[in-house]
Amino acid sequence: MNILVVENEMPAADRLIGMLKKADSAITILGVSETVEDAINRIGEEPRPDLILMDIQLDDGLCFEIFDTISVDIPVIFTTAYDEYTLRAFKVNSVDYLLKPVEEDALKAALKKYKKLFGGNDPFRRDFKQLLYEFRNQYRSRFLVKAGEKYRSIPVAEITHFHILERSVFLNDLQGKDYGIDNSLEQLQNMLDPRKFFRINRECIVNINAIETMYGYSSSRLQLTLKNSSKKDELVVSREKVSEFKKWIDR
Repeated sequence: MNILVVENEMPAADRLIGMLKKADSAITILGVSETVEDAINRIGEEPRPDLILMDIQLDDGLCFEIFDTISVDIPVIFTTAYDEYTLRAFKVNSVDYLLKPVEEDALKAALKKYKKLFGGNDPFRRDFKQLLYEFRNQYRSRFLVKAGEKYRSIPVAEITHFHILERSVFLNDLQGKDYGIDNSLEQLQNMLDPRKFFRINRECIVNINAIETMYGYSSSRLQLTLKNSSKKDELVVSREKVSEFKKWIDR
């Protein structure tokens, strides 16, 4: 059985690994991920984990951002010092929820539960892809993008806008970098919080926090300048969107 440990405190990770090996000598530890971003990259690599032991509070955010960013169909045993996330944990791929310091007997019981649920070809085995689809948060908090041979997980707060260029859709971040994504602007409108993102025309969705300046443009339109935008041309709010845009920006 291959297990990935997602834990930002190395003493806790080392203790978990020791208990896992003691509980079952057949367990292979694939590694330790200390951040949301690293966990996202590792989950997509081979060999894939059969089970993940996951802390909730990581160095760069809550682990639930992993589930918001990629589709995870791997069972998870959560290990955390906080009990307020129990319900949220069981809305994703949770086999069990263990409070720190994790006790050996509790870990053994959780592993036994995992084997009972996922060992063999049980026709009643839980479909976690469907579970994730049903219970995931309504709006995306991150987007996974490819940068060379690696992947980056970009929080929506660091996105200035989405735009179409030569029939492809790109995400632009606060560093002014463009990343190609597979979603259409129509799909993105359903994924993004409408309080923070607005489609200003047929080719662009902007983040309210990225708008630096606004001023009048020809034919009763508005022109926007975004923070650190990689686009040389300023963005224009189409005539039919101006009234709605003003209400959105001034709500």
